[in-house]
Amino acid sequence: MSTLRFNAVKESLKRSPLNIEEPKRRSEAFGSNVFNEASMRQYLTKSALDGIVESINKGTKIDRLMADHISVGMKEWAISKGATHYTHWFQPLTGATAEKHDAFFETVGHGLAIEKFDGSQLVQQEPDASSFPHGGIRNTFEARGYTAWDPTSPAFIYGTTLCIPTVFVSYTGEALDYKTPLLRALQAVDSAAAAVCKYFDKNVRKVSASLGWEQEYFLIDNGLATSRPDIVLAGRTLLGHSPAKGQQLDDHYFGTIPTRAMAYMRDLENECVLLGIPVKTRHNEVAPNQFELAPIFEEANLAVDHNSLLMDVMQKVAKRHHFKVLLHEKPFAGVNGSGKHNNWSLRTDTGVNLLSPGKTPMSSLQFLTFFINTIKAVDEYEELLRAAIASVSNDHRLGANEAPPAIISVFIGNQLTNVLNELETVTKGKLSPQEKTDLKLNVVGKIPEILLDNTDRNRTSPFAFTGNKFEFRAVGSKANCANPMIVLNSIVAKQLIAFKYEVDDLINNKDMKKDDAIFNVLREYIKTSKRILFEGNGYSEAWQKEAKKRGLSNNKTTPEALQVKISDKTVKLFESLGVLNKVESEARYGIEMEEYILHVQIESRVLGDIARNHVVPTAVRYQNILIENVTGLKTIYGDKFKKLATGQLSLIEEISNHIEAINFLVTEMTEARKSCNKYVDLYKKATGYCNKVKPIFEKIRYHCDKLELMIDDELWPLTKYRELLFTK
Repeated sequence: MSTLRFNAVKESLKRSPLNIEEPKRRSEAFGSNVFNEASMRQYLTKSALDGIVESINKGTKIDRLMADHISVGMKEWAISKGATHYTHWFQPLTGATAEKHDAFFETVGHGLAIEKFDGSQLVQQEPDASSFPHGGIRNTFEARGYTAWDPTSPAFIYGTTLCIPTVFVSYTGEALDYKTPLLRALQAVDSAAAAVCKYFDKNVRKVSASLGWEQEYFLIDNGLATSRPDIVLAGRTLLGHSPAKGQQLDDHYFGTIPTRAMAYMRDLENECVLLGIPVKTRHNEVAPNQFELAPIFEEANLAVDHNSLLMDVMQKVAKRHHFKVLLHEKPFAGVNGSGKHNNWSLRTDTGVNLLSPGKTPMSSLQFLTFFINTIKAVDEYEELLRAAIASVSNDHRLGANEAPPAIISVFIGNQLTNVLNELETVTKGKLSPQEKTDLKLNVVGKIPEILLDNTDRNRTSPFAFTGNKFEFRAVGSKANCANPMIVLNSIVAKQLIAFKYEVDDLINNKDMKKDDAIFNVLREYIKTSKRILFEGNGYSEAWQKEAKKRGLSNNKTTPEALQVKISDKTVKLFESLGVLNKVESEARYGIEMEEYILHVQIESRVLGDIARNHVVPTAVRYQNILIENVTGLKTIYGDKFKKLATGQLSLIEEISNHIEAINFLVTEMTEARKSCNKYVDLYKKATGYCNKVKPIFEKIRYHCDKLELMIDDELWPLTKYRELLFTK
């Protein structure tokens, strides 16, 4: 009997849900552990409060004296909440968060000590950066990296530690994290969008990008997950035969949430509420033991921080409930994988959602301006958007039936397609009074009515308009939202800058009125961006062929997709906006390619170990049992034994064939890995791992999964899919 597997199953069946106490009113507990405006008003002087508010709203720098005032108030608040340490909490290019804790405690001589936390400790730290990915920006022996406080994302307390969100940069100033370029991209889109808003409302001073992410995940009993080396080391199952029942009955989707899972969700939501993460929605997803939670929309920088924090909190809370959270995009073959839909929009400081039409033709023209410019930006940089969601784990999901294809397209629905078709017929040059009136009343003016019932949704579209926002559906579940948000906000900023230049040119040099100029430019954008619009089934072969005719990229693997990140076009885009310089772009490309290689390499080693050290020995053990049985039959029945042992003999031969195939394929995979490791060029090495090593995974898996169906269940060492997916 497989002791580890059955002990894990036995223990999992004994689990009972924890008793979770929830606040009577979440609104009262919300943000209790966040140094938000309410806390600042209580612990800061008026001048310190005004300074930090001005820094948040206008991006002004906080001087050292002001930082000292803020740090005193922040320290007193944190200590009152039970904090003993502080940390600069940042997001290096590992994909996880990072932190180094320092105590407030400090000696002052004569056997005395104080709690100290001054402005310099708040504003900057110097963590050892030698082991973080840097893509060649630094020499590895140079350990210096600097974290710098980001006042736009409030500090928070987790456990007994004050966490201060920060950027992370090298000694020479290059970004070594996700937050730095994200803040630059958000500043770029703010500046560009606010300038365009002046055509419609002179009072607009600031435009903020908003983000609402949806986090999908699997919840597996911790004992069962730990019994699987592949889940422990790779975050997914590298082998395992599909159970007789999977998700085909759709009975899990939106069904009653299992009791243990519900206790976990309630506990997680309590933590989120205290940390100011505005979680609102929870439900069962399609696959067994798959779930989703989603928050209310927030400013994009804060939303990215909250999602990064959430992924860490999810794992910590899960331990209390004896669960393991799987955030891998495809942890189980044969059932739906997990994504993280990024719902994006732009909002003015006057309270207007720029992707939601108002009640007047002018506000609807503003909506069309930002709507069409976003489509134009996606059309211009579709390959870069694909690269923004590229990863070794997301490659398993993109193009599968539960996720969009690797081809980026935009879905807007039939009604808005008709609106764009009508706008395309606008006369070039100055509009006649009749045409302008007709446009405003019968085309632009009717958009609010159209969108009242605009519930069209295409689940196969990677980038869909859903009423008052665009939903980037292709983002992977364990991804940092910053990656797609950096690209999306940058390309929209670039496009809005180009739009304003063209409109101003028509106004100043062609003597056109503002509305005429806007209509003229939008009409041309509609014509030149048609190829990106697609309403049909993204999985169909017909679309694959059609997309190729339209000149859209179809980069199915990460090594293919990432090449655009170092193209002249991409480098110029980011440099022109001040988001990334050439060195930073090339560094990120190198880091992501290296990450791809290492992930495939790790999975290859894990698979080889499981196949040879778990599956093959078990197969041999069972084969010996069969041989013993056949030998016994021969002893009893003599020459007649063959007729009686036909099934056993067939099994013995079949098992031998699978064992031979596994050993051959593992050797082939190892040799392929060795040959790939000889490449110095990252692209050659990554494509080698992609095309030579990775394809062998499925071949090995096939033979292992066949053996799983043959071998005595009590001997099989690996926790099976039916146990992982259906143990509640």
